[in-house]
Formats: sequence, structure tokens, C-alpha cells
Amino acid sequence: MESDPSSTPPTPRRAVSMRTMLQAVGPGILLAGAAIGASHLIQSTRAGAGFGFGMLGVLLLACVTKYPFLEFGPRYAASAHEDLIEGYRKLGTWAVWVCAIVNFGSMFIIMAALTLVSASIAQYLIGLYLPGFSALTPQTLSAIIITLCLLVLLLGKYRTLERTMKIVMTMLLLSTLAAVVIAITKSSPRTIPDDSPPWWGSANFAFLLAFMGWMPIPIDSAIWNSIWVQEHERVNNRETNLREALFDFRFGYILAGLVATLFLALGALVMRGRVDELKDGAGFVNQLIGTYADTLGRWSIPLIAIAALTTMLSTTLVVLDAFPRAMHRLTQAIRNSDPTPGTRQHGYALWVIAQALIAMGIILFTLKSMKTMVDLATTLSFLTAPILALINYLVITRHAPESARPGPGMRIFSIASIVFLAAFSSAYLIWRFL
Repeated sequence: MESDPSSTPPTPRRAVSMRTMLQAVGPGILLAGAAIGASHLIQSTRAGAGFGFGMLGVLLLACVTKYPFLEFGPRYAASAHEDLIEGYRKLGTWAVWVCAIVNFGSMFIIMAALTLVSASIAQYLIGLYLPGFSALTPQTLSAIIITLCLLVLLLGKYRTLERTMKIVMTMLLLSTLAAVVIAITKSSPRTIPDDSPPWWGSANFAFLLAFMGWMPIPIDSAIWNSIWVQEHERVNNRETNLREALFDFRFGYILAGLVATLFLALGALVMRGRVDELKDGAGFVNQLIGTYADTLGRWSIPLIAIAALTTMLSTTLVVLDAFPRAMHRLTQAIRNSDPTPGTRQHGYALWVIAQALIAMGIILFTLKSMKTMVDLATTLSFLTAPILALINYLVITRHAPESARPGPGMRIFSIASIVFLAAFSSAYLIWRFL
């Protein structure tokens, strides 16, 4: 006699479901790894140093207003069983071109900036603990870092990338959390001034825009997440359902927001009141490590240095993977050609090598000011955010399966967020050019 399916106890099903969802975790970790980079280490720490914990509200606002459009990436991939770029193609060639221009316009300079900051932190540590290798320049170390990242991606491929990032993100979270806890226990009220500069003013408004531009990550990274969901399915030989994809995304998104909060706290606790002394780019990171040593003692240098170095190396690795995957798929969509496993791997490898070489060229010949380049990239990300948000909204509401389309509440919230992003971007343009 066959058993009635309805009589099956619910507990085993829930246990199996949770195991399955944990097995699906991976693309969200890569998204967090891409998010936690210069925006967190430099921008979040500078925000805490300059404005204190008052910046937490801005951080939360950026995370909340971008959430729907980043979530639409894995939502579409898991429900339609294709990446978000296929949705763009269904929406129209114009959508593909907009996203291609945004990605191509930022991929090389972002890669160069991330690599150089990583190399500068490595040089700082080498000078402290391996003086025999102190002759290594940031440019040489940048070449070493890019080469190692290329080996991981081209030889290890996606599975190695995902496994590596799970280890790195665990180290990053634990080391950063430990650094903040120690800073809280060692800080005194005198080291945390209550005064904050006004929000208005050219420098502060420009910084606010740059801060929100990549906090916690640009909206165009929804494309990356949707592609990673597809790769995760391919290497594990199983489809990811909508519930698993959303669990994975939210896990990574919350992790990115949490680490941003921790770095903001580091700035507020350790560097508050020293904003006028802050340097740019990689010099700022080295200054952060030095300030931590002055405040807590030289024993704390390895702790904050590990947090800083793992932050930048993880982002450098993931970004070297993300942009080439997106650009290969975008160029396929522009040519209206269907992706196949062979062309996917070949085209991806070419874009990876091209990004690495051009980024290295920028480091050697054209990169002058790290802060200027990072601020430019983050500002452009924020200014294009309303357009990309609208494109993602149109794709998910028009071309996703009916069962996966957002409900009325999410639609209203998405429209309100698009209006906010557009209003803020317009305010910046008016202030900047009128």
C-alpha cells in the first residue's frame, strides 16, 4: 500500500530544504566579495572618520534603495533559468548597449585601482615583516597579484573561485569584527568627538555621492550575480530554485552591509577627529594601519592589516572574474548569438586576460591619484543607478515567469527607490553644473 504524501512529517522536509539552501550558497558570497573592496575599506572608513556614526543612516539608505534591483538578478536567473542579460536582450538592444557601456567604461580603471591598493597594503606589510623584500615596488606587487588571480580563474575556474572566496570571506569577517571589538574596548569618549561637519558644501556633497555610489555595491553587479547563479548550477549539475537563490543573495547582501558597518565603526572609533590629516587611496589604508598601531599598540597591526589585505585581495579576484563574464555575455547579446559552453569559456578567458593587461598598463603609465579615480568610478555608478534600476525593474516585471515577479508591495517600493535615485542624481547634476 502506498503511503499518502500528505502524511509525511514536515521536519525532514525542512531539514533537507535547509541543507539544500546551504549548498546553494556561493554566488551571494561572490557578490559580497565584489562589494567589500575600496568602497568599504576606504569610503566607509573615511565616512566614519569624517562624520562619525551619523553616516550609518546614509549607509542603510543606500543598501535599502538598491536592494530590489540587485535582488532581481538572482530572482530572474533562478526562475527563468537564464542570466539577466538574456532579459535585457528581450527588453531591447538599447538595454544591452546601456549596460555594456557602463561595464566597459569602468572595468579597467576599477581593476587597476583595486590591484594597486592591494599591492600597497602588501608592500606595507613586507616593509614591516620582510625587510629583505622591501625593494618590491607597488607596480611589481601589482603584477604578482594579477598573475595569481589569473591562475586561480583560468586554471581553477569557477569552482575554485567560489571555494576560495568562502575561506577568504570568513577570514575577513572574523578579523574585521575582532578589530572593531578591540577598538570599542580601547576607545575613550575623548577620542570620539560629537561634532560632525555639515552635509552641504562641495567637498562633503561630492563625498556623500561617492559613498552611496558603491554602497554596498553598484546596481550593475546584478548582472554578475545572475551569471554566477548560472555557473553555480552548471558546476554543481543542478538547478537553483527561487527560494535558494534569494537565500544565497540575502546572505551575501547582509554580509556586505555588515562589513561596511564594521569599517565605518573603525573610522569613527580610531580615526575620528583626524579627517583633515587623511591621505588618498593606498596612502589612506597605510595611514589607517599606522593609526591603529598608535591607538592600540603595534601588536594590533597584523589584525587590521589582515582585514585590509583580505578585503582588497578578495575584491580584486572577484572583479577580475565578474567584468569579463558580463562583457562576454553582453557582446554575445549585442551580436545576437546564443551562449554555448565552448564559446563561453573561450570568450571569458580573452576578456579576463584583456582586463588584466589593460589594468596593469594603467597602473604603470596613467594612474595618478587613487582617490580621484575611485571617487570618479563611484560617482558614475551612482549617476547611472536610476537607469540600471529601471532596466532591471522592466525585465523582472515583463519577462520573468509570473510566479517569480515581485508583488504589489515590492513594485511600489521599487518605483519609489527609482524616484529617489533619480532625484538624488538630478540634485547632484544641478549642483555640479548650474
